[in-house]
Amino acid sequence: MSKIHPTAVIHKSAVIGENCEIGPYCVIGDNVVLGSDNILHNNVVLGGPTTIGSGNKIFSYAVLGTDPQDLKYAGEPTHLRIGDNNVIREFCTINRSALMEEDTVVGDGNLLMEYVHIAHNCQIGNHCIIANVVQLAGHVHIHDFATIGGVTAVHQFVHIGSYSFVGGASAIKKDIVPFSRGQGNPYQTVGLNSVGLTRKGFTNEDVSAIKEIYNLFYRRKLNTSQALAATESMDLSKYQQLFVDFVKHAERGIST
Repeated sequence: MSKIHPTAVIHKSAVIGENCEIGPYCVIGDNVVLGSDNILHNNVVLGGPTTIGSGNKIFSYAVLGTDPQDLKYAGEPTHLRIGDNNVIREFCTINRSALMEEDTVVGDGNLLMEYVHIAHNCQIGNHCIIANVVQLAGHVHIHDFATIGGVTAVHQFVHIGSYSFVGGASAIKKDIVPFSRGQGNPYQTVGLNSVGLTRKGFTNEDVSAIKEIYNLFYRRKLNTSQALAATESMDLSKYQQLFVDFVKHAERGIST
C-alpha cells in the first residue's frame, strides 16, 4: 500500500503502484503511470503522458513530463518514459517529446543532479551520471555509463558515447566518441577515460584494444574517412566495433 500525503494532488486518471511514498504538495497529473517503490519528496510535479518505472527517488521541485519547449509543438499527447532505480535530484526538469513517433526516454540507474534539464526527444541510456546544471537541448542522446560534468551545455542532436567522461563547464557541439575524456569551450578530446574504464572493470586487454582504435582516429593524423577505411581490414574487438559504429553514425561529426 502506498503512503500518500494528504496535501498531494493526484489526477483521477493517474496510476500509482505499490509501496510508493508521495510527499507533501506533490502534483501528479493526467495520464501518469507510476510504478512500485518510488519515493517522491515534497513539491514534485509529474505531467503526462508519463510512465515511470520502479524504485526511483525524485527530490523536491523536480518537474517531469511537461510540454516540450518547442514552438513546433501543437499539443499532441507525446510521452516521457523513465525506467527503474534512477535518482533525480532537486529542480530537475524533463520535458515530454515534441514528436509522437519518438518519446523522451531516461533509462535505468541514472543519477541526475540538481538543476539538470533534459529537453524534448532526448534519449538517456543506463547508469549515466549527469552533474549539476547540465543543460541538454532537444534530441540529445547520452549512451550508457557516460559521465557529464556540471554546468555543461549540449547542442541539439549531439550524441555522447558510452563510458565517456565530459569535464565540467564544457560546450558540446559535436558528437563525443565512446571511452574518451575531454573538456572545454570549444570542447577538446584529450584522451581515453582510462580511470573510468578501470573502475568499470575493463581488463587490460580491453583497454589496450580501445587505445588502439582511439589512436587510429586521434593520433595517426588521419581524417575520419581514412581512419574508417583503415578499420575495414582489422579484426575488431566488441569495444572497437562499438567505437567504429559510433563514428559511422556521427551525423554532427566527432569532437577533435
